[in-house]
Amino acid sequence: MMSKSITFIGNGKMALALAKGLCKTHSIEVVGRTQASMDNFETALGISITKTLYTEATITQKNILLCVKPANLKEVASLLKGKASTLYSLLAGTTLESLKAINADHYCRAMPNLAAEVGLSMTSLVGDNATAEDALSLFGTIGKTLWLGSEKELDIATALAGSGPAYLALIAEAFCDGAVREGLKRDDAMVLMRGLFEGFGKLIQTTHPALLKDNVMSPGGTTAAGYGALEKGKVREGCMEAIHAAYTRAKEMK
Repeated sequence: MMSKSITFIGNGKMALALAKGLCKTHSIEVVGRTQASMDNFETALGISITKTLYTEATITQKNILLCVKPANLKEVASLLKGKASTLYSLLAGTTLESLKAINADHYCRAMPNLAAEVGLSMTSLVGDNATAEDALSLFGTIGKTLWLGSEKELDIATALAGSGPAYLALIAEAFCDGAVREGLKRDDAMVLMRGLFEGFGKLIQTTHPALLKDNVMSPGGTTAAGYGALEKGKVREGCMEAIHAAYTRAKEMK
């Protein structure tokens, strides 16, 4: 019997990704609007969980993971009875002060990413210093963690590591489309792209990106030609603007 438990408030895609990572070390409770949505969550997770409707839920002395849409915070807060031990919020752009709409002893904002499903999330955290050790331990079960010093830093981290998988997915798809355009079979392009990302993921852990680029780019070679095309297409500027736009949006949501 698992001694640790976590209660999910909400059962969307990110909640499921986290549950798939955390179910190895925690017993899972999900609080949702309908029995059908929670049944679907349980089926996707592949294990038996505790399912509780909002109208029947109590959060007293529970550690809860808030995974609802930011716009639904006030409505959800009005439905939850009791006082939680620690509230971990995954709500982008929602301040620690705003989270006090839900009664808890401690508050922590967390921003994992979809790689939580395979235990490789990069999770940024900020909140009550009293929660730091437990938060790092909890989210450490689904990947790497980083405790930050301010909510501003968390919003920037959200733009980078939280939203980053979507940006990398765009690049991965574009690489495959480019290879197909030149005449490679799509299935082969997909195999090559996946191998590329897997290997690069390991290399970038220990080598600065500028050095990786320099190690591949020989004078007048194929990489230099392709790199020039990326610079001409303003890919670097586009990536930086993506971080700016996502960070700006996080601030607007407060």
